[in-house]
Amino acid sequence: MKCRDLFVAGCATWLPPRAAAADEVAAGRCDRALVDSTGCVSVAVAGDDEPAPEMAARAGRAALARSRLAPTDVDLILHASFFHQGHDLWAPASYVQQAVVGNHGLAMEVRQVSNGGMAALELAAAYLTADPGRSAALLTTGDRFCPPGFHRWRSDPGTVYGDGGTALVMSRRGGFARVLSLVSVSAPDLEGMHRGDDPFAAAPFAHRSTVDLEACKRAFLAGVGTSFAVARVSAGQRQAVKQALADADTELPEVARFALPHLGRRRLRVGYLDKFGIDEALTTWSWSRQVGHLGAGDPFASLDHLVVSGGLRPGERCLLASVGAGFTWSCAVVELLERPAWTEGS
Repeated sequence: MKCRDLFVAGCATWLPPRAAAADEVAAGRCDRALVDSTGCVSVAVAGDDEPAPEMAARAGRAALARSRLAPTDVDLILHASFFHQGHDLWAPASYVQQAVVGNHGLAMEVRQVSNGGMAALELAAAYLTADPGRSAALLTTGDRFCPPGFHRWRSDPGTVYGDGGTALVMSRRGGFARVLSLVSVSAPDLEGMHRGDDPFAAAPFAHRSTVDLEACKRAFLAGVGTSFAVARVSAGQRQAVKQALADADTELPEVARFALPHLGRRRLRVGYLDKFGIDEALTTWSWSRQVGHLGAGDPFASLDHLVVSGGLRPGERCLLASVGAGFTWSCAVVELLERPAWTEGS
């Protein structure tokens, strides 16, 4: 989708303290082989007093302040997440709305696992452009990957899961970056990769007390074959990247920086670096390996990091790429128009 008059007016990330990988090994929470294979050096770990929706709200307040928009300017609030939000049968998007803007706009939750942030971005773009009277959307993500339901090192071997909140304000009025394109691709024939052959249960965690995505993947691949799954994943990734670049009238060599999923080293290299010939130095890998996979928030966090650190300069373009179980792939091309004033001194 070619985008017109859609801007990033603000973005922010809120992360709890980081736990060094060496300390995690010493504490018995992971082994050295897993640390070495993922390339993780540390991971953001939230305490019991840092619930996922509150981390999202903290990032949301910072992003809104940076956007210089008023709460009344926000027409839509979308909150995306991966894991448990702290309460059952509850609306975390409304919590974020109350905590950040306190208005009466539309607040909804996006449940698209790791691709939730980018899914929210595309939904917000469609919502804002559908009515010329709509001005801005606040998008947040927040996750805390904690026991007993989730083991940040072992529930999905190959990716280390970090806690935190992210936010982005999309505006029709202007901003420091322009969204040039947004594309999503789906492959529902891969949904079983995160379901396996487990029967449908009557309650959460009925099959196992701790999420084990590797067990689900093994069961799924035993039925369809590894070659089929690899081919479908590769095709989806390539289609999303190719279309996003085409819609932005951009060639891959013209992309200055890449905001890729916060995967472990091997998954990142196989899934993106080698496949598209991307130089690791042009990604946020050196930073993402310090915080972990932030659930639905990787794209927003990486963009925020690039803007604040000066890694992305005015006039340069960045490709945001995301993937989530289901499967869905999303890509966006964003052009930095100016380095915002709030980055001064960073």
